[in-house]
Amino acid sequence: MKQTAFSLSALITSIVLLVTGNAFLMTLLGLRLSLDGFNAEVIGWILVFYSIGFVGGTLYAGKIIERVGHIRAFAVFAALLSVAILLHPLAVQAGLWGLLRFLAGFVMAGLMIVVESWISSKADNQNRSSLFAIYQVVFFLSTTGGQVLIRVSDPAGYVPFTLAAILVILALIPLSLTRTESPVIEQGRRMSLRRLYQASSVGATGSLLAGFLISAFYAMGPVYANQMGLEINQISNFMASAIIGAMLLAWPVGKICDRYDRYRVMLAVSLSGGTFSVLAALLGNHNMPLLILCAGLYMGITATLYPIAVAITNDLMDSSKITAAATALLLSYGVGSCIGPVVSSVVMGVLGPRGLFITGALVLGGLSLFMLKKTHEKHTPVSQQEQFITTTPEATLGLQVLDPRNPDFEE
Repeated sequence: MKQTAFSLSALITSIVLLVTGNAFLMTLLGLRLSLDGFNAEVIGWILVFYSIGFVGGTLYAGKIIERVGHIRAFAVFAALLSVAILLHPLAVQAGLWGLLRFLAGFVMAGLMIVVESWISSKADNQNRSSLFAIYQVVFFLSTTGGQVLIRVSDPAGYVPFTLAAILVILALIPLSLTRTESPVIEQGRRMSLRRLYQASSVGATGSLLAGFLISAFYAMGPVYANQMGLEINQISNFMASAIIGAMLLAWPVGKICDRYDRYRVMLAVSLSGGTFSVLAALLGNHNMPLLILCAGLYMGITATLYPIAVAITNDLMDSSKITAAATALLLSYGVGSCIGPVVSSVVMGVLGPRGLFITGALVLGGLSLFMLKKTHEKHTPVSQQEQFITTTPEATLGLQVLDPRNPDFEE
């Protein structure tokens, strides 16, 4: 029992350090590029390579882990991520930073697979739900902590990059000391995006647009904040509000999704998210507390699109196809995350920093029209809906075994 408790505490510590360092870096990079005078379009293209690398990592990093083992793979991925972080301040060049972002995305996907598959190996019927909930809370809080670290030192210097690298390196220690036997990564079933759309057009569209909006905000949010003249502390609060909003709204939206028609819930989420996006665009920096509140509500509501899309898709799937559908939904989210920063940066280049929220309002408006049509079609009755599970794409690469919707899950 003591060994199990130590193992889990070691894993959680590694996750906290890793996610905090990576979240800190992602906000830092957008802010640093903006401070150095790069225009929004260039920043968008640089930062989108992280999403491209992350998608590649979800598809291929598992093969590296299978070949060399979890501990060695984790060490290699963490070393590469640390090197990539430390190289950023040495030469602030668009091409180099794009390459470093791709590398960081790929290895971060590999790191998440390692730690999450390790947690999965500890799951049983008694602790499954608790582990899933703990992991989600730890992930949200660690991401929030990364935003707070922006206050520590001048983003124009090299110190914050060193701090981010130190956090990633420290994440190596707890996991390396655990004596738990390495888990086995099973090859997941595959489903094409075309088949996913045919089976659940709402699920495919919702996950795609969720990836678009969330990646656009996290990549270009610091750029927006800097261009609007926010101070470092205000930028930290602005970015942290998005994660806090997502964490606070996850539970109530989940309860609503279990009690009401999920198509109508997604319609309501799209409309309300679009409304707060419009308010944020209109506010600018005239009322800072209200801007931070609107931004937090906008992203908090938007973050629920992905789990709703997953729930709607699972309502339509046989249990044997749930794993394949989950992989396809994650890929759809990844495709959207590769498009979001580029499109939002182009709109910001034309309309100014407010273009970030204008883009969000237009996308959510389009989703609302799509859902307005879908609500009138025949779909799964509320009484037959599967249990709603709160989740985020970045936090479920290796945790499918913890999900009660998985066909291998047993009550």
